[in-house]
Amino acid sequence: MNTPQLIHVDANGLRLAAWEWFAEQRGKAPPLLFVHATGFHGRVWDQVIHHLTASLPQPRHIVALELRGHGRSALPTHLPGGLPFMGWSDFGRDVALAARALGLERAVGIGHSMGAHSLIQAAAFEPSRFGALVTIDPVLFEPEAYHRMDAFDAVAAAKHPAASRKNHFTSPQAMAERFADRVPYARFDRQALRDYCEHALKPVIDAQGHHQGYELCCAPLTEAMIYSSAHFNASIYASIRALHIPVRVVRVRDRDPSVLPFDPLGSPTWAGLAAEFRHGHEVHLADCNHLMPMEEPARVAGLVREML
Repeated sequence: MNTPQLIHVDANGLRLAAWEWFAEQRGKAPPLLFVHATGFHGRVWDQVIHHLTASLPQPRHIVALELRGHGRSALPTHLPGGLPFMGWSDFGRDVALAARALGLERAVGIGHSMGAHSLIQAAAFEPSRFGALVTIDPVLFEPEAYHRMDAFDAVAAAKHPAASRKNHFTSPQAMAERFADRVPYARFDRQALRDYCEHALKPVIDAQGHHQGYELCCAPLTEAMIYSSAHFNASIYASIRALHIPVRVVRVRDRDPSVLPFDPLGSPTWAGLAAEFRHGHEVHLADCNHLMPMEEPARVAGLVREML
């Protein structure tokens, strides 16, 4: 598989990281822009890209963006209340301005979970940059479920279970071994799990310059705040209705109400979403889970290939 190159772009006042494949193909066909889910990074798409590239007659220019506070992208420290963002619309603005900085035109955006949600808003902010979207379980609730960000409780967000997840590992291999038999990671394609762990960590260096293991690139508190603010994006349906491009909404199985407090592998996406787009089309995969890009990368590659 072609090895991606780490690049950086300045967008929305932040330095964002991205991984670029087949830069020599730039301008020969519409590029592909991949955007990951909360807590992940650009390299979780490696296996999807591997399967997709193997099935195409010639490679496409591909960029996998890393959202603020994820992977090697910066996290702002100057916002009110010390928050890393002022709502999910900030992520959409980041993606839009990154697409502009990269010079993308008529790109096919492929996003998962919050990354898919962000791509929808990005396409409304910068319509000339996008030609179509493939949104994999984009965490979009019914319209009346959304609230203004000024009602967000940052203190309560810090109590989300994600805030207490393990944040220190001796190595990426140790992380992979720990997760290998734990749900949801036990369901991942084995190479996708290794890709996740290899790129999810950054080294910890103490004041004396000594290596003290690794910690998550996406801090647990950042992840918790993102999950806790999922209902705070009052402008998202205005963005949805502004789009004039094809949008494929891939929705996985419904949540199982017997799993308490909630089923994390079922779909959080409203069943009526696709009809809200001018050119929306739903693909309902009742045999798949929310984390399907890491569980079934070949199948996700097929969904992208169909859109191309």
